[in-house]
Amino acid sequence: MGMSVTISAATEQDAEQILKLQYLCYQSEAELAGDYGIEPLTQPLDSLRAELAEGTVLVARLGQEVVASVRGTADADGTARINKLIVHPRMQRHGIGARLLRAAEAVLVGERGAKRIQLHAGRRGGGNLRLYRSVGYETVGTSEGDDGVTVTVLEKPAETYATTA
Repeated sequence: MGMSVTISAATEQDAEQILKLQYLCYQSEAELAGDYGIEPLTQPLDSLRAELAEGTVLVARLGQEVVASVRGTADADGTARINKLIVHPRMQRHGIGARLLRAAEAVLVGERGAKRIQLHAGRRGGGNLRLYRSVGYETVGTSEGDDGVTVTVLEKPAETYATTA
């Protein structure tokens, strides 16, 4: 690849790049769902900025370009939720998604005290499901989001984080 990809906490200055990347990455999910009104495609910039201020948002950079991102939150009961793991299509299949996922887990377990980690995947997202299962997530059910899209719910206990990091 030439340059190495670095992972760091996202900043306010990354918001627009993240939102553009999110829009690009969720086009295929919207096509599969037959619905271009899904939340990742309609999220306003102000909402993303609020996520940057309140939660865990990490980015992967190639030089100055944000090529991947992930977000996470942790509840008072110890449940962490990872969402919107996105990798630019030209950068997929280089291990960036797995690295970013592990980095988010490290923050959520190490700094936020998570006891279990959950994430959602589109029901037809074969590549995403393979990635999540390869790092220790197991399917625990399905859920329907606010946008009406049914997703697969995956989870892993935080103590397994260390064995898959």
